Amino acid sequence: MQITRKMLEQATDQGILQPGQSEALWTFLGQGREDQPAFKAAHILYYLGGMTAIGAMTLFMTLGWERFGGTGLLLISLIYAVIALLLTEALLRRHLALPAGITAVLALVMVPLAVYGLQRALGLWPTEVAGRGYRDYHTQVDWRWLLMELATLAAGAVALWRYRLPFLVMPLAVTLWYMSMDLVPFLFDGSNAAFFSPEARRVCTAYGLCLVVLAVWMDARTRSDRDFAFWVYLAGVLTFWGGLTSLDSGGEWGRFAYLCINLLLLALGAALVRRVFAVFGGLGVAVYLGHLSSAMFRDSLLFPIALTAIGLGIVAAGIAWQRHEDALGAKLRRLLPGPLRELAQHRALG
Repeated sequence: MQITRKMLEQATDQGILQPGQSEALWTFLGQGREDQPAFKAAHILYYLGGMTAIGAMTLFMTLGWERFGGTGLLLISLIYAVIALLLTEALLRRHLALPAGITAVLALVMVPLAVYGLQRALGLWPTEVAGRGYRDYHTQVDWRWLLMELATLAAGAVALWRYRLPFLVMPLAVTLWYMSMDLVPFLFDGSNAAFFSPEARRVCTAYGLCLVVLAVWMDARTRSDRDFAFWVYLAGVLTFWGGLTSLDSGGEWGRFAYLCINLLLLALGAALVRRVFAVFGGLGVAVYLGHLSSAMFRDSLLFPIALTAIGLGIVAAGIAWQRHEDALGAKLRRLLPGPLRELAQHRALG
């Protein structure tokens, strides 16, 4: 349940709380929620600014940076990392854990650039890929990125041990995904497989499933108020669902299996009280129903009517789910192992 200031004021008006208690209770609750990501203006600005800075040094790195040479890139990445770590320490001293997590991630994403610069400075970057630079790290599958990825994972483990900030889990999950894609050539024909090849899609789906299992294990083991499993759940479900949706179904039975998997995601979302399962499960069900309507009413005047009916049916299902969510969630949570059941019950009450 989401507690608001108005609810506390109403409790005071009805004599449930004494005058002055509502303000003290609101302040106390606010202190516990400042580090929890929420759809608030301050948090939106945190992530918008942080992702802009992170993207500038990763996805949007241009070819012009190659002019600095290996030594220049190494020095630039180290300067960025040191500044980001100093900001992280300063923010933590002011008890601003959320922006501190973002600056810590900014330092961590400098590791691949630093390793790339070091390889070039030492003459260890393969001459046969002289036309391939750091800007391709985020778009091209290549086994030569593995050293950069291993260094990032090692640095991320140290940073997570040092700072205990949940957002640091996000780049680690992404790096593991990159590594799984870069291993595709070894697992199959030994050549650089296309990013969206059938092999890469299968690996992507399997990797996403492994991340989901890892997130469930983290949920069961973690006793901290900080949600370290959140980003692993998000990366895992997104990767698994994206890979699964992109696979060739092989016929109607395959598409029906796809529907069943998405229904299972909805059930997991209710049992674990994780909305990310419900979001992607719902999208998958909509994709399947859209296929059915297209197959049954293709080139028919009834096609828009069928889509409208499906949309309204999903809305009706959402209404029915909301009415019975607590009861259904409680029944599903009984099927979970003890530690997970207690954690999910605690999250449902919170």
